[in-house]
Amino acid sequence: MIAVITGDIVNSKKDDSQNWLNLLKNTLNQYGSEPQTWEIYRGDSFQLSINPEKALIAALHIKSMIKQTKIQDVRLAIGVGSEKHKSQKITESNGSAYVNSGECFESLKKQTLAIKTDDKDLNEALNIMLDLSLLTADHWSVVVSEVIKTAIENPDKNQRELAELLAKSQSNISEALKRGGFDEIMAMNQFYMKNILK
Repeated sequence: MIAVITGDIVNSKKDDSQNWLNLLKNTLNQYGSEPQTWEIYRGDSFQLSINPEKALIAALHIKSMIKQTKIQDVRLAIGVGSEKHKSQKITESNGSAYVNSGECFESLKKQTLAIKTDDKDLNEALNIMLDLSLLTADHWSVVVSEVIKTAIENPDKNQRELAELLAKSQSNISEALKRGGFDEIMAMNQFYMKNILK
């Protein structure tokens, strides 16, 4: 079992691509190396292969990073399944995880994040949760995005330590996490991790 995240940058042409491209590369690099684990193609599209348990938090990590640009957002589809052929380039690998990710991506309408596994009931439950979480996440401000990205990258740090890292007050960190729905998103991620490998 693997997970494949297929994504593209919303409003990629409205700004100098360097403003979001380096952020995206830096984030994808935290999950593996190019081009076997991740690859950017067609200018503003990308794929990432990842352990299924980490896929949802990785997608939220990418979103929190891109939302720091103010202008851009990102559409993400998580596909979970098998990998039949692993190539030196992720875009040439295949299996049901890739098919699920591609089909899920094609079906994105207004949502910016969805998931497809081989379990229809689980898909339904997770996608309802994701739709609810996006009511908040699609409107993360630059400040909220930065705090959530830092919290995801430093899961062992408490609010005081995050405040030191970002040179902000602890109350600012607490407020940003609350506004971004961080506790609820982490609870959703726990549910996802518990159920994805059943």
